[in-house]
Amino acid sequence: MPIKIPSGLPAEKILEEENIFVINNIRADTQDIRPLKLLLVNLMPTKIQTETQLARLLGNTALQVELELLMMKNHISKNTPESHLLAFYKTFDEIKENNYDGMVVTGAPVEHLEFEDVEYWQELCEIFEWSKTHVTSTLHICWAAQAGLYYHYGIEKKHLDKKLFGIFEHRVTHKGSILFRGFDDVFLVPHSRHTTVLKDDVLACPELKILAESEKAGVYAVSTARGKQIFITGHSEYDAGTLRSEYLRDKNKGLDIDIPYNYFPDDDDTKEPPCKWRSSANLLFSNWLNYFVYQSTPYDINEIGK
Repeated sequence: MPIKIPSGLPAEKILEEENIFVINNIRADTQDIRPLKLLLVNLMPTKIQTETQLARLLGNTALQVELELLMMKNHISKNTPESHLLAFYKTFDEIKENNYDGMVVTGAPVEHLEFEDVEYWQELCEIFEWSKTHVTSTLHICWAAQAGLYYHYGIEKKHLDKKLFGIFEHRVTHKGSILFRGFDDVFLVPHSRHTTVLKDDVLACPELKILAESEKAGVYAVSTARGKQIFITGHSEYDAGTLRSEYLRDKNKGLDIDIPYNYFPDDDDTKEPPCKWRSSANLLFSNWLNYFVYQSTPYDINEIGK
């Protein structure tokens, strides 16, 4: 089934070339189908790249979804043209009366700051609180996972001695988890972060359960009992070349950056890195959409939160 995205969004052409079924607003308005309404809160500086990565995963299932894009009102984006934001993004004030079947909140390169020092922290807290009554299930990614765990459950992030950077092996530790139904015993996930949450801090919160983790990368997936809030500490949505771009950016700036772990063939940054996590990434988003959004949300979207 297709993913409905705003007409003219750059992701439209890219996904069509990848044979992912995309439908724009004009065609969708002629169909008598109740698509799943999803909200993407895009905090990444590379917004066009991120919206394309996530649309690719959200559109590669048997469910029809309609994707809306949200930006922070109190933040000026330096890496995305203003014309793109004005054409395709909304602010929280514009959508806060709506309900959504699912919401995805991305990471952001602000982990060196205390949460309260992030310029849009109050606005994000408003969105987190609103999601309790207006969204069936929310998927938090990387920094957003740390921010969500802090806001909802008071779990502090911890600074790492060295950046966690590369492709790491993970295992499902909660064997009954339907979020990881169909996963291999060992699966790979990209990470790119300077902070983490401690396992003991999560275990101390009775409302949460750890679903998957990594010996080297730590806690990966955390969920509430029924999956209304799901927290993913890695970047399963990353393209094959995303870590390379981040690495070369920092290397060219003269920053002290290690080569990404388990990424480049022979640790040679002149060689093309393979994507070794694509199938598990697709399964993760497919399972989330199926089990925690589609099978949990009411048919009448106005019934969410009642």
